[in-house]
Amino acid sequence: MQRRAYAPAAALASAAVLSAVLTGCGGGSGSGGGGEDPKPGQAGTSTATAEPGKYHSLPEPCGYVSRDTLRRMLPGVGDGDEEEAKRLLQGQAAITYDTDRRVGCRWKLETPNGTRHLSVDFERVVSYQPGMSDENRAKQLYQRQATAAHIPNATPAPTTSASPGGSPGGGSPSASAHTADPGPGPQLGDATVAPMTPSAPPSADPKLAPRVLDDLGDDAFVDDKLATTGSGVHRDVKVVFRSSNVLVTIAYDQWTTDALHVPGSLDLQGKAHGLARELDAGHFGN
Repeated sequence: MQRRAYAPAAALASAAVLSAVLTGCGGGSGSGGGGEDPKPGQAGTSTATAEPGKYHSLPEPCGYVSRDTLRRMLPGVGDGDEEEAKRLLQGQAAITYDTDRRVGCRWKLETPNGTRHLSVDFERVVSYQPGMSDENRAKQLYQRQATAAHIPNATPAPTTSASPGGSPGGGSPSASAHTADPGPGPQLGDATVAPMTPSAPPSADPKLAPRVLDDLGDDAFVDDKLATTGSGVHRDVKVVFRSSNVLVTIAYDQWTTDALHVPGSLDLQGKAHGLARELDAGHFGN
């Protein structure tokens, strides 16, 4: 009789232990804390979403520059031969692998007095860094160029803890442009600028030295370099500006074998600056 009374009690105790074990194993599936954190991408996690850029497309570069502007920047183009002028003014499109992200065009004029080159480059920046918007990535790439050109008072670029990989293509490489024309050019902006002496370096006149421009896009600068090589003298002017998530680079230079007629900053900067304002006013298109 004592054995019969003991057996049910032992069975009940075993059942209670088994129930507790089962309850403990299933606790992670309940809504109470005690389960593991959800994996990335599952409900309950959050990822910073970067703001997309304002611009989603780029213009056709060779047709975006007006023919009147090209004739001013390439003086004497065609020399009365309209067929030749038409061919030169068409320009040559840059080879790119993704025209939604980068396009460019270049023009070249050769005359007995020297050679001029002009190029325009558009880059639509897309950020691949978590938490960094397309516009902030474009600011970062713009700042790299301004720093490399030693532009004073350039706005610091936004920082991020992410690796600096960014969008394919990296920063906007300087467009290889060559142009120049010794004739009088337009004034810079709306201010009258005194011309430089032909042999003076660009920095001799602060108004023509490499500097920030405040009338283009969201950020802009102009760079100006004079160099002498075995084949002659050339001045290279570059204007870079950023409008939201698009970087635009204009490269314009003039080469001459006549050391007595050095290409002047006033003319080249004035024409490059005017072209930049023309491109900026077009707003590229979305």
